[in-house]
Amino acid sequence: MNNYKPNPINTDNIILSEDILKQTELLAKNVHEVWAKGRMDSGWTYGPERNDHLKQHPTLIPYENLSESEKNYDRKTALESIKILIKLGFKIHR
Repeated sequence: MNNYKPNPINTDNIILSEDILKQTELLAKNVHEVWAKGRMDSGWTYGPERNDHLKQHPTLIPYENLSESEKNYDRKTALESIKILIKLGFKIHR
């Protein structure tokens, strides 16, 4: 039986600056690009449905062509990564 219970660090109190929020799409696109490159470097290709045996994935496409739900996943990943750094005491300067 799996007793795993995710317990991410709470970043609800971290407010990102307007400058960072303006870069959300760039950050999210880069998250997708890094993920896609890793997959492709491992031999994965585009396929209309995910197929682990054939190493095919439907989101191995440009970020601009992703569905809004897929883009939102990348946006959240990018912003939460920044929030955790700030929560840990790091400062982001321009």
